[in-house]
Amino acid sequence: MRYLDRSQPLAILVIRLSLGVVMIAHGYQKVFGGLGRFAHVISGMGIPAWLGYAAAFAELIGGVLVLVGFFTRPAALAICVDLVVAIWKVHWHNGLMGSPDHPGYEFPLGLAAIAFALIFLGAGPISLDHVLRGGSFSSRSS
Repeated sequence: MRYLDRSQPLAILVIRLSLGVVMIAHGYQKVFGGLGRFAHVISGMGIPAWLGYAAAFAELIGGVLVLVGFFTRPAALAICVDLVVAIWKVHWHNGLMGSPDHPGYEFPLGLAAIAFALIFLGAGPISLDHVLRGGSFSSRSS
């Protein structure tokens, strides 16, 4: 099965693209669909309102950065922290699966796990991080 090792860069790309698209969608909804209202909801949970703004932009900008593979590790860390707080303050009391009206924490947990993995894996060779560090798509380590 060592031949699958050659596909690891593609796997990391798919992981990055998946997390990036989902986080952009969630961040976009918060930033352009009522940022002040979202910050107010956050403050109602006992979290300072300014962290609501930080969370919304972490999702949107962090999603873009992860998607293109630029500053991937810090962006993944910000996303991971955002999702852990969302699980803790919003979803935990609904249980793992929740209900249609009160979603559980299975989806944000899966996203947090992906973000956590990217903190340690990095963006991979198919990314801006790799290209800007001087790597090339054709270089292979033996």
